[in-house]
Amino acid sequence: MTTIEKVLYTGRVHTTGGRDGSASSDDGRLDLRLSPPGSAQPGTNPEQLFAAGWSACFIGAMGLAAGRRKLTLPAGTAVDAEVDLGKAEDGFHLRSRLAVSLPGFDPALAQELVEEAHATCPYSRATRGNIGVQLTLVSTMASQPA
Repeated sequence: MTTIEKVLYTGRVHTTGGRDGSASSDDGRLDLRLSPPGSAQPGTNPEQLFAAGWSACFIGAMGLAAGRRKLTLPAGTAVDAEVDLGKAEDGFHLRSRLAVSLPGFDPALAQELVEEAHATCPYSRATRGNIGVQLTLVSTMASQPA
């Protein structure tokens, strides 16, 4: 296990009631109801929250990878994240798919950025070897010659 040398941020959330409860952060920026996946109850669920966090972090990691090449990500950069909650003989498991759009980038370069982001994104690193992850580059457009 890696030891963190310098903590950059600590997210603090208080949750009650599990999947039928609520969660709120210590700074008041997060205050939401939770509900089981697929229910008609108001609120979100842990799988949606995980997908949101991972996709946002993944875009940040792609931005760092692009920055190392002195490039910036286009405004239309997006990650559609899907997190499956499933059951197997030994219990419950997660599986995920990240569909990445990098409009305006050459497909080969876009694929490099996706792979580098997956190697460095903390969410990707935390899930590596623990859950199935499928990465797909869904949208690019070859750059026009100068």
